Amino acid sequence: MSRIVSLVPAATEIAAALGLMEDVVGVSHECDFPSEANARPRVTNCPVHNAGHTSKDIDEWVRRALREKGTIYTIDKPLLRELRPDVILTQKLCDVCAVGYGTVARLAETLPGPPRVVNLEPSSLSDIFDDIHRIARACDVVERAEELVAKLAARVEMVRKRAADVAHRPRCLLMEWVDPPVCSGHWGPELVEIAGGHDPLGRKHQPSARIDWQEVLDARPEIIVLALCGYDVDLAQRDCELLREFPGFDSLPAARTGEIYLVNASAYFARPGPRIIDSIEILAGILHPKEFPEFAFRNTQDQRFAHHDLTAF
Repeated sequence: MSRIVSLVPAATEIAAALGLMEDVVGVSHECDFPSEANARPRVTNCPVHNAGHTSKDIDEWVRRALREKGTIYTIDKPLLRELRPDVILTQKLCDVCAVGYGTVARLAETLPGPPRVVNLEPSSLSDIFDDIHRIARACDVVERAEELVAKLAARVEMVRKRAADVAHRPRCLLMEWVDPPVCSGHWGPELVEIAGGHDPLGRKHQPSARIDWQEVLDARPEIIVLALCGYDVDLAQRDCELLREFPGFDSLPAARTGEIYLVNASAYFARPGPRIIDSIEILAGILHPKEFPEFAFRNTQDQRFAHHDLTAF
């Protein structure tokens, strides 16, 4: 049995999917799934909260904090020492998403043991599967990872094969931020591709990037999915109102046909854990509702998305 501290929400979900939740003794301030995570001590903190701040305000605060301090998070060092972890799950992917790897690694060296630091740095769907195996190896549950990845991969292939038979692959812009506009990166464009679409501005297997609004106008997306980093559907609704005010928005094919969707990126698209497969299924239902009726969004009380995971604008 290992004593695990997870500083990344996706890592917490992976640990839970591997049957390790009882071994998790501490989590980050953002770890909220499964529900058991909410009962664990929180080892990190972030002074900025989405509520009451515009996306532009948050973007500016994050950039300033990273420039001045190199991080936007704090770690409760006394608590971490008290928890005596054998394994710390962290990431090197993004300094905005979680505590930086360097900070965690240096701190771990001062702890008894010292604990094993497991770095997660996915940029693709296969990397996410590799992370599951990586955590499983660190916690001596390799066979569980093989079974879990096989089940997740089977769901991916089901969508991929059915989407491959669709003649039209719509231009689907997956946005990670509205003000300023940020296109999707890493695994995002790959999810759209598997679901039967094409992200004209996506940076597949590369970091997401700020883009000019004119690039969106030139790309003429047929569908826009707001998968805003750290936002659930309610927060995304606010920024969708802002998006409508951008010059030329009404000229976009997606705007004219009403193909604007808000998704819970905090739970799915921006969280590279087991529920990333749900993201593919959600996209399949958005892009090809007739071919994927079991995933299609219905603008009524939809049982699949009853927990505010998706809405049409």
